[in-house]
Amino acid sequence: MAGINWYNTNSRSDEKCSVEVQLPLCSLADVQLRFLCPTDLDEVRALCQEWFPIEYPITWYEEITSSQSFCRFYALAAVYNQVIVGLIVAEIKPYRILNEEDSGILAKAFVKMSDVGYILSLGVSKQYRRNGIATLLLDSLINQLTTLEKRKVKAIFLHVLTTNSAAILFYEHRKFQLHKFLPYYYSINGRCKDGFTYVLYINGGHPPWGLCDYVKFLFSTMIKGGGLFTWIFGKMYSAIFWMRNSRTIRQRPEL
Repeated sequence: MAGINWYNTNSRSDEKCSVEVQLPLCSLADVQLRFLCPTDLDEVRALCQEWFPIEYPITWYEEITSSQSFCRFYALAAVYNQVIVGLIVAEIKPYRILNEEDSGILAKAFVKMSDVGYILSLGVSKQYRRNGIATLLLDSLINQLTTLEKRKVKAIFLHVLTTNSAAILFYEHRKFQLHKFLPYYYSINGRCKDGFTYVLYINGGHPPWGLCDYVKFLFSTMIKGGGLFTWIFGKMYSAIFWMRNSRTIRQRPEL
């Protein structure tokens, strides 16, 4: 493992590529990380057409490689020998504007004030896979969104084809949770394909809870918190036990 290795493409005379950002990253040896630049458009487009079955419009490539893209997107390239071998593109947006199929990711308490990160693309060139590059890129996003400045971001989510077992295993290994099955979510070559929604909760975010989830949360908090939470939980249990038994006594027939 090497230190942080951010750089601008010196071989390209485009000053717009310069973005001064310091992020808490760990870079793989000989792999450099940088934000996408306008001159990356053709290279990124060719890679996405090779990696993904979905055809993105040219305007999308223009947006993620724009010199101002960092205001809306987190578009990062992994570069080896001055060639892009991997990239991640994510969008940070308010939770309240999500599409209907994604609106149940967070509990209602987070609806008004929270943001979410949506991973649009994460890919690595075939010959460089299984070298930790995808993990490096995903870690960079997670580290960026778990800073104090981004504490409003309560979840990172994505959509994936149900048949993409390699991607599913990768995300599950990184603690992403299956949230929803999306029948006929994708249209690929004129055919409808099913998808999944996967979610990683961060910065205290969590999904909508039922009663069982609250009990589990209280129990885990009691264990982690020690004496005070043990006392509170004990009092709650005693109160419930007393109410239950007092009702039984009242309903008992007189002898």
